[in-house]
Amino acid sequence: MPTFNTDPTAPCPCGRPRTYADCCKPLHDGAAAPDTEALMRSRYVVYVQRDADYLRASWHASTRPDDLGFDDPQPVWLGLDVKAHDVIDADHAEVAFVAKYRIGGGSVVRMRERSRFVREDGRWFYVDGDVG
Repeated sequence: MPTFNTDPTAPCPCGRPRTYADCCKPLHDGAAAPDTEALMRSRYVVYVQRDADYLRASWHASTRPDDLGFDDPQPVWLGLDVKAHDVIDADHAEVAFVAKYRIGGGSVVRMRERSRFVREDGRWFYVDGDVG
């Protein structure tokens, strides 16, 4: 069950100052991400939503896990801060970000990751990332 307001006129949970309809919703509806930052932000939103189908579809087949762990205790996502978007070449890029979350009544956790992406057939896919 989504944990945010899915009203298209509501603010997008990805942190950009746009409505959900003008930000991540088109990607969730099947549009290709224009760049890896947009894809990464849209993936953050579906973690908030717990949308396993979109996560799998946007994850490169070579590294996509069978189980996304959505049966485990789920965090409450509190925010996303993109630190860097680095284009390596026409088909490779990286995005560094900090995502904040809390599980139950615990303390806020800041997850830092540098994610790697590849473009195939005009679409970007998440490959993997270094969490630190």
